Amino acid sequence: QVQLGESGGDLVQPGGSLRFSCAIAGIHFEIRTMGWYRQAPGKQRGLVAEILKSGTTNYGSSVKGRFTISRDNAKNAIHLQMDNLKPEDTAVYYCHIQREDTFFNYWGQGTQVTVSS
Repeated sequence: QVQLGESGGDLVQPGGSLRFSCAIAGIHFEIRTMGWYRQAPGKQRGLVAEILKSGTTNYGSSVKGRFTISRDNAKNAIHLQMDNLKPEDTAVYYCHIQREDTFFNYWGQGTQVTVSS
């Protein structure tokens, strides 16, 4: 069974930093993409950052230059370094992977980030 274990959510002041990790277990297929999405109250879930099988990275326009995604192939994990956090970054963040052969999506349970003074 596929499991995405997230860690790193917290309350942080504007301008602060957080680091997320997502441990991926139970994989018996190739992954097309892995990354993070977020959903704020009253808004749709949207892409934060992803890293493709090729190593190419994509970022949501509002986080470019502030967030950095990376992967640890040996540990089957991905990380998201978030710097210069803003109140508008407040959301529930979800770890996500997409299976390469079927495009099926797997989601973590979500972790809350609150940016507030």
